[in-house]
Amino acid sequence: MKMNLKFDYNLICKTILQEQLGALNLEYKINSLSEVEFKRKPTEKQLQQVTKALKHYGISIIVDQQSALVQRIKELITELINDTEKSSKYNASDYLAEQLNYSYAHLSSVFSETTYSSIENFIILKKIDLAKELIIHKNYTLTEIAHELNYSSVAHLSAQFKKTTGLTPSAFQRIINKRKENE
Repeated sequence: MKMNLKFDYNLICKTILQEQLGALNLEYKINSLSEVEFKRKPTEKQLQQVTKALKHYGISIIVDQQSALVQRIKELITELINDTEKSSKYNASDYLAEQLNYSYAHLSSVFSETTYSSIENFIILKKIDLAKELIIHKNYTLTEIAHELNYSSVAHLSAQFKKTTGLTPSAFQRIINKRKENE
């Protein structure tokens, strides 16, 4: 028997942070998925305990400020793409600059230096990931997906999908439908 699962990564991460930090009796505030603010500075021993507890879940503490900023950029892009209302209101560069209080040029430079890729490329990858999710779990048409992800046309979505995955969205849909039939 197979069971298909869908995860709410935000809820999972928040729950893990609450459980692990609570177990260590630390007073904290979760500002975002990638930022926790402590009311009192933890001792070295507490930091070691937090590091060990979170490592078990694949969560590591980022010490480098540039890496922390890149993580925040990724988080905001994911949030923007997953929120249809926000993504139709803002373009990514304005949204990031507004949320992080840095110029987009600075954010783009830090992102590229750290990841060896551009913010624009990361946005495309996240949009294509969401397009695949919509095909797999919601059975959306390509027109609905293009509209949902603010593509100017189905052709534009299809071109980016093929460039990223090596498949056209239609071919991807056929593969998914065959898999569902064979289950």
